[in-house]
Order: sequence, then C-alpha cells, then structure tokens
Amino acid sequence: MSTRVLIADDQALVRAGFRKLLESTPDIEVVGEAADGREAVDMARRLLPNVALMDIRMPRLDGIEATRRLTADGDRIRVLILTTFGLDDYVYEALRAGASGFMLKDAPPEELLAAIEVVARGDALIAPAVTRAVVEEFVRRSPADKPPPPAIDELTEREREVLELLARGLSNAEIADRLVVSAGTVKTHVAHVLAKLGLRDRVQAVILAYESGMITPGR
Repeated sequence: MSTRVLIADDQALVRAGFRKLLESTPDIEVVGEAADGREAVDMARRLLPNVALMDIRMPRLDGIEATRRLTADGDRIRVLILTTFGLDDYVYEALRAGASGFMLKDAPPEELLAAIEVVARGDALIAPAVTRAVVEEFVRRSPADKPPPPAIDELTEREREVLELLARGLSNAEIADRLVVSAGTVKTHVAHVLAKLGLRDRVQAVILAYESGMITPGR
C-alpha cells in the first residue's frame, strides 16, 4: 500500500522538485500540491494524505497554523515540516502545533524519503537524539513547568521508566538494552504510554515529559 503525500510550499520549483523525487519512488503517491497554508488544509481534508510535507513560511496561512488545524481535526494526517532555518523558533512552534518532525530542505533525497516512511508509520522524526536536542532547547525557552496531566498516574512503573528514557532521547533498541527486555516489548510499552496520555507520537511524549517537569533539560 503506497504512502499518500501532499506537498505544501509556496515556491512552484520547490514543489516540482519534491514531486519529481517522490514520484520516482514506487511506494509513494503524490496526491496534491498546495501553494499556501489555507490551500494545504483544504486539500489535506479533502484528499486525506498519510503525510503532509509542510513549508513553514507560506502566504495566507503559515505552515505552523496549517499544522495546528490539521492535527486538531483528529485525522491521522502526519505533518513533516520542511525548513531552511534549522533549529529555530519556527521548528519549536511547529512541534508544539502537532508536527511529527522536521527536515531541512537541503537534506539528501534518501533522508527525505526515509523521513516520510518514518512519519507515515506513526513514529516521530527523526533520530531520538535530534528530537531531544530540539525539545531541550524548546523547553529552555519555556521554563514554566506545567502540572503533569492526571493520566500520568495511570502509567505503570515500567511505563514511566520507558517514558523517561524515551524523553532522554533513547531509541527503542537502547531502551530495550537498558531495561533488559525485547525491542518488541518496548514498542508495546511506548504504544501504551501514548494511548494512556492521549498523545499522537513520541515528539508529544517528549514535550510532555519536559514541560511537566518529569525530565530536567541538561540532566
């Protein structure tokens, strides 16, 4: 089954380049192109792609607000932010808005294709250590702790361990090694954590762990 992708960027040449790359891959189908955020939201709601490649700076509606609207819909559309700006304010706001990850526009083609695959299957992008670096900086800029959601009390002791290790940037394999369990067991624990806390993916779990004070940046 192919991954359905929507490309949202205000530059026609950029969209054409991404389309050419993606259409060269047999298991990816480009279902549409949007030139601004409002068009991206309308097309995504109509065409139901698995993944929306979303530029941040677009007219009428920027990529962050478009992401917020799409993820608020409750649809299973994953948003992969495309940026030229690196780890800046836009990226942090995009993650808070519900993006599943981000990629630099000048990343090698194979990295973009791998990123789409990762996001499409419901994982967060890309390397856990990169997610950690982004979120730690993000949390440093937002120092006020939020109270932990009541649902955290529903986590088992092992699930809290998994959440803490996940938030520290460990991959499933690394968590499995640390806890001396199988990677499959860790994957099950992560799924339970996300379900109990009502979270979409690992990025949201990491942000929650930092914002609620479960994890302290830099430690």
